Amino acid sequence: MTNQTTRAQVAPGDAALRAMFAARKQVFIDLLKWDLPALDGRFELDQFDNPDARYIILLDPDDLRHRASARLLPTTTPHLLGEIYPHLCPDGPPSGAGIWEISRFCLDPAQTAAERLDARNQLVSALADHALQYGISEYVGIADTRWFAKISSFGWSCRTLGPAHRGGACPILAFAIRIDVDTLPGLQRTGTWAPLGLKLESGELAP
Repeated sequence: MTNQTTRAQVAPGDAALRAMFAARKQVFIDLLKWDLPALDGRFELDQFDNPDARYIILLDPDDLRHRASARLLPTTTPHLLGEIYPHLCPDGPPSGAGIWEISRFCLDPAQTAAERLDARNQLVSALADHALQYGISEYVGIADTRWFAKISSFGWSCRTLGPAHRGGACPILAFAIRIDVDTLPGLQRTGTWAPLGLKLESGELAP
């Protein structure tokens, strides 16, 4: 049994994590057709789903179904940008104790358009709040150019870390989001900031 399988079998034992990994399989494998492994045909995990990762998970407060989630990885340990996509950063991927990577930004597909927008805004707001609470000064990540255009419109301070590279149907690029005292007012100005109405769970995998 591999370490990856062992971690994966432990993780879905938590209801919130299990719901998140199932939603990730629906979004990234079933809908987007990414070439990713699926544990038991139900859960999407990769090598970066490990004890270093933190998860921000939003659940419906009534039935506790998954609504939105994201994975955070410290840039001082292996992460997507540093290990797989360093070529997107001509000056090298940013790294430091206050710099974390966002990946697997997932909105549950079984939602109406209005529910998806609400969940998205609450997740963005929760990520900003989490950063301010835990001393994270910058988020980094990888996105296609269409998704980066949306991220940039949320009202926080974004910049690209290098030119876009062809990566399938749409070019991809690396980006950074600065988190500081202007972040929440910026999200509020664009109408992106939303008060937390969903149930917030923060999770980690057992070693």
